[in-house]
Amino acid sequence: MRTQLKISAAVAAAALALTGLTACGGSSSNAAADGKVKIMVGGLDKVIYLPARLTQQLGYFKAEGLDVTLLTEPAGVQATTSLLSGDVQGVVGFYDHTLDLQAKNKQVESVVQLARTPGEVEVVSTKAADDIKSPKDFKGKTLGVTGLGSSTDFLTKYLAVKNGVKTEEFHSVAVGAGQTFLSALQQGSIQGGMTTDPTVAQVVDKKLGKVLIDMRTPEGSQQALGGLYPSSSLYMNTDWVNSHKDTVQKLANAFVKTLKWMSAHTPEEIAAKMPADYAQGGKELYVKAIKDTLPMFTKDGVMPADGPATVERVLKSFNPNLKDATIDLKKTYTTEFVKK
Repeated sequence: MRTQLKISAAVAAAALALTGLTACGGSSSNAAADGKVKIMVGGLDKVIYLPARLTQQLGYFKAEGLDVTLLTEPAGVQATTSLLSGDVQGVVGFYDHTLDLQAKNKQVESVVQLARTPGEVEVVSTKAADDIKSPKDFKGKTLGVTGLGSSTDFLTKYLAVKNGVKTEEFHSVAVGAGQTFLSALQQGSIQGGMTTDPTVAQVVDKKLGKVLIDMRTPEGSQQALGGLYPSSSLYMNTDWVNSHKDTVQKLANAFVKTLKWMSAHTPEEIAAKMPADYAQGGKELYVKAIKDTLPMFTKDGVMPADGPATVERVLKSFNPNLKDATIDLKKTYTTEFVKK
């Protein structure tokens, strides 16, 4: 069953990657001279990355004179690969990748911090709910993540280690999000997993599982991780940022405008602006998914003061690459553009 699932998840990932590559057309990172920018999103229909599509829907990129192409990959780790290879100029993904990459001598920085909490939820299947009552029970279990090396993988490992379970004492399986995640839970090939809305709303609605740990709110992030954990962000290669400041400023202007718009509108009004096919579980469920996830977003794109230190502490607890690495947190983000 697990092999079968891996194959179907891999096929889905390959199809998405192909879509992205076709749209990329193999362009290099010299773009932006004519306002053209390609941004890879770690799952365009995920509510945690909603500001990317919403900025386009509201016409804010265009208003800044930008021609932005949004591409999608099922997991943030694959989006990062596209950035490093020069296929895209930016990624909307988790800030924690900037620390991981610095430890590998790649200099990438968050230029707009979209969220202050992970927006992630650890769910357990209805069948395994009696066996998994906290991360202490992860031992010997098979847990779903969007992709190996993704932020869901990072956070799952942290929750395990924090609760006395070694990373080698449980299995992580890449199951993506949406339908592939739901199927894995339904078939019993995973006993639980980490995912985001709208998948969480569907898991609960279909009674496939229940919420074990909720990191969509600042309170939930504090409880699970010991502080705010800045997640969704627009991050870019530092060299590119320094040589395209005008374009980066325009991108920051557009995203901050969106964050302000979101903070002044209802979940219903936000849902109405999004593509209809994003509401896979139905319109009402999609509105609920947005409502439950909204507390994670910043209103101004500014990095929370203590956020980077929390991310570093979490990553160093389980990641051998980072354990002894000296990370210069000031180089992992900039507030230069959002503050303007």
